[in-house]
Amino acid sequence: MSSTSEQPPTTLNAGADGGEWLDKTLRPGVWDEYIGQSGVKENLRILISAAGERAQTPEHLLFYGPPGLGKTTLAHLIARDLGVSMKVTSGPAIERVGDLAAILTNLGKGDILFIDEIHRLNKTVEEVLYPALEAGVLDIIIGKGPSARTIQLDLPAFTLVAATTRIALLSAPLRSRFSGGVHRLEFYTHEEIARIIRRSASILNVTLKDEAAQTIAERSRYTPRTANYLLKRCRDYAQVHKRTLDQTLASEALDALGYDTLGLHHADRDILRIIIEKFNGGPVGLSTLSAATAEEVATIEEVYEPYLIRAGLLERTPRGRTVTPRGYEHLSLPPPQNLFSQ
Repeated sequence: MSSTSEQPPTTLNAGADGGEWLDKTLRPGVWDEYIGQSGVKENLRILISAAGERAQTPEHLLFYGPPGLGKTTLAHLIARDLGVSMKVTSGPAIERVGDLAAILTNLGKGDILFIDEIHRLNKTVEEVLYPALEAGVLDIIIGKGPSARTIQLDLPAFTLVAATTRIALLSAPLRSRFSGGVHRLEFYTHEEIARIIRRSASILNVTLKDEAAQTIAERSRYTPRTANYLLKRCRDYAQVHKRTLDQTLASEALDALGYDTLGLHHADRDILRIIIEKFNGGPVGLSTLSAATAEEVATIEEVYEPYLIRAGLLERTPRGRTVTPRGYEHLSLPPPQNLFSQ
């Protein structure tokens, strides 16, 4: 596969701009194009090189972390580096043991099986996967009752690369099978995000000022997927208004999308305002906050709250959620007199 930077402009213009084709084009095709996660990349380089010198298949790998940080991209890069095929599926897609058997028996020697959101894998399927990972065999039960019998199928050596956004939901037996390593992907810095944006802009044939790249990076929530989304929307804004994508235009486009200077969207700011206006800044319990915002508890806890806490705008205390002084400052609201005495 050729480098994505070598794709001709006509290819991009002919594709479906809003779908998977463009996202696939922006995905790094070689290790040098994959920015960030240097520790993970170095560990993978050693694992792959050592396995290659022994003429063995690399051991099974697990990547975890918030969505959009590049877990799937790493799997594609590993397959490309090894020169093998990769079968892509997801935990919810493997509903029955027969589904898993069909996938495993169609793998070639040295191939990679990538399972996204593996924490949603059916428990019965998970138990059948154990001997496949450890011994390279697949146990299938044929028939029912006293006449049932087990057939053991030998599988070619393969590498399971799995990804999850919720590693705590993985059972301990499954986690222990990833003998090649369990790697946590970290959030990116603004400088790394700006480099990713400049690379994506070159692929999209977008003239981008450095200040504009920095502005987009600061509102991208430290996540490459969000950064690429914001870049594409800024490009659209510049195209429609027949203007150069500079810092001023980037700010205008992102403001129009509802992303403020810290990357907060409407829903994020609504949560902070409701805590301040209805509960005097907190503390407020999660279930109460859920009722007040008309959002599910899981949505607040898993979607909105992590970034608000990371940005230093919200604090999780034993008594509930509290808006920090920085949260008041960001919303240009005066903090209550007793805020610092709580």
